[in-house]
Amino acid sequence: MTRLPYYSIRQWAVDQRWVTRILLLVAAILGAGFVSIQSIPVVIICLLIGGSVLLAAISPIAAFAFLAVLSPMRTLIATEAQFQLPLDIGQITLLGVLAAWAVNRIVYNRQLVSKLRTPLTVPLLFFLFLMGLTSFIAVSQSAWLNEWLKWIQILVLVTLVFNLFNDRQWQLLVFIISVAGIANALVGIYQFFGGSGALHLVIGGRFFRAFGTFGQPNPFGGFMGIFIPLAAMVASAYGLQAFKAYRTTGSIFSTAVLYTAFYTFASTIMLIGIVFSWSRGAWLGLGGALGVVVIAIPRKTSHGLLLFLAGLTFFVTLWFMGLIPTSIVERLSTSTQEFFAFEDVRGVDITPENFAVVERLAHWQAALNMTTHNPWFGVGLGNYEAAYPSYQLLNWNEPLGHAHNYYLNILAETGIIGLLGYGKVWIIIIWMTWRARQHPDLLARFVVIGLLGSWAYLSIHSFFDNLYVNNLFLHIGLMLGILAVIYSESRKSIRL
Repeated sequence: MTRLPYYSIRQWAVDQRWVTRILLLVAAILGAGFVSIQSIPVVIICLLIGGSVLLAAISPIAAFAFLAVLSPMRTLIATEAQFQLPLDIGQITLLGVLAAWAVNRIVYNRQLVSKLRTPLTVPLLFFLFLMGLTSFIAVSQSAWLNEWLKWIQILVLVTLVFNLFNDRQWQLLVFIISVAGIANALVGIYQFFGGSGALHLVIGGRFFRAFGTFGQPNPFGGFMGIFIPLAAMVASAYGLQAFKAYRTTGSIFSTAVLYTAFYTFASTIMLIGIVFSWSRGAWLGLGGALGVVVIAIPRKTSHGLLLFLAGLTFFVTLWFMGLIPTSIVERLSTSTQEFFAFEDVRGVDITPENFAVVERLAHWQAALNMTTHNPWFGVGLGNYEAAYPSYQLLNWNEPLGHAHNYYLNILAETGIIGLLGYGKVWIIIIWMTWRARQHPDLLARFVVIGLLGSWAYLSIHSFFDNLYVNNLFLHIGLMLGILAVIYSESRKSIRL
């Protein structure tokens, strides 16, 4: 059978335009009927999914945008939607990314994955192997698999980003991540001024702690904090480019000015979001992250340390002069007291004033009990909640899902071997990020410094919470992908 040439198929489509019009009319009627019998949230979600499919068919980059913006809605959909999705919204959007990627590669007759190995492949596979060993002793295999698959998804995203966002296209992904941060920040700001009505989150009798689409203020603060250093550094890079363009041409109108305005807005609105979260761990994490960024900006580390000491001196001066709001000072003071007050809480009298502190310390102690009985491989990755009843303290029967300290959490779940493996992976990531600072391009270098601040933030906030929740790990995967691309570019430029 002879295949019809392309032009004849196209001509047939033109001749049959009436068929297309009838199909569109039928689709419109069916769509109108569907909208009339469904609730507004259902219609909105269907429109978002339909729009994502359409845009993803045009470019797989659009699918990444929907992944970044929609995946944090996991908790919101689970608690507020009138129906349950067949899969988590993060998994649905990730499948959309994979489908868009496959369709794009097939249409353009390209190899599905041209670069299977990235600079982060070996460290992530090493960690996955260590975590796989804990499956043999896991109390709940389903809980182990759910947590293990998170790291599989991180590896998949790193690989996809490394293959797609090269030749400066990683700038689009930075933009997409910033949009996701802005969207959640706006929700949190609305909640702060009374949009949530959550009485247990009241601040000062008139405001409410912001929690965005995360359901809780602490992970929402983590979502803001991990993006702020990146957005702030990109704003600085474009600001420098705009200043250089002004000195060269004398014109203030340039693309760099628009980007500077956007990323300045993004970092500012997310900074407001993290303040409104009232999360002490988020505030401490952001302070440490900004300190690391200041150290990393100059090419000479000694100059960075001098800048850091100057900034620290300025902050301490403001603190002791009473120029920082009293409510913030008290909030930060209680966080340090809580962290250094680690003790056996089994004999402590529980009061409304100390309840939150004692509850957290009780879960830390339960994590240490798990480690004492299973020192090398723990109770199984993701199994803190499943194993908790066997190690809980008296009066603390309700597990919080995790130990509210990721280092203790992973120590309890995967033992000394797992904690060392996790530490090694992040040491490699931080080392790669530090080396990528040598990139000759200003924007790429500042993006890497922003990522370094993000890793510092994650490391500090992890002392107070678990941030691998509500699909935030997908964003970490996207950011690691950006690092892999820029690190590879920096190595090539040095060799040249």
